[in-house]
Amino acid sequence: MSGGGVVGDGGVAGGEADREPEPSDSLRTFGAVMQALREHAGYSRSEFAALVNFSRHTVESVELGRRMPDVALVERSDEALGNTGALRKGSKYLSRGRGDVGLAAWFRQWARLERVAVSLCTYECRLVPGLLQSEGYARALFENRIPLLTDEQLEAQVVARLDRQRMLLERPTVPFHFIVEEAVFRRRLGGHDVRRGQLEHVLELTAPRNVTLQIVPTEAEFHACMDGPVRLLETPESRRLAYSEGQENGRLISDPKEVRLLCQRYDTLRSQALTPQDSRSLLERLRGER
Repeated sequence: MSGGGVVGDGGVAGGEADREPEPSDSLRTFGAVMQALREHAGYSRSEFAALVNFSRHTVESVELGRRMPDVALVERSDEALGNTGALRKGSKYLSRGRGDVGLAAWFRQWARLERVAVSLCTYECRLVPGLLQSEGYARALFENRIPLLTDEQLEAQVVARLDRQRMLLERPTVPFHFIVEEAVFRRRLGGHDVRRGQLEHVLELTAPRNVTLQIVPTEAEFHACMDGPVRLLETPESRRLAYSEGQENGRLISDPKEVRLLCQRYDTLRSQALTPQDSRSLLERLRGER
């Protein structure tokens, strides 16, 4: 099975058949207008990125039409570039085009289901779930990819992963639940600053009422999901589905018996993990460590 984009949350796969297509016309037009306004104001990309408190990579990706701009980026950019309202008004007409751009072939069906699910549950023991990854953390993941990615491939993967996170903001009434191993947050992938930024990012994304995080402490004596990571969702038709991912592959699980078993394991692990409040307290303590 070929792939050419984000393999769920765990990595990427290579393949000619799934290369990143061209950006949508609306994203490309918005980015060109933003770049023209920035250059007219006399800012370099690095200067402008610092001004609006976003990374240079993010500004570049938006200007090149590769990424849907965050609401905060649109607001800050409009203010910094004359407060004309052009960017605010233009952002209302943006379209992503194909919703599965940048995703691996075997992950696309699950990604489409995610976007319409009425609930989504994720257990992860290897790395921070993709929906909760900071830009720095995602970039560190792809920089460590074997075989090495080109700069263009790396940037496309980061953009695709961060764009998928918009679900958390765009669907405020959908429950998102995450269970993550404590060891995942202790790993210093990318160094101290990346780790601290990741912890802050998780604390921010899990603050809304519809997003819940529970951490499985390292000293836990009981554990219902020792067979590995799993994702569960419920469709608008009240159907439950699961997704399991390994190295260079992923599997959508629809068999009711198998899905029921995975749901039982996940529900049991919820009772074995720290409470959401205690999980946030642990993240805040980890954030303060060197």
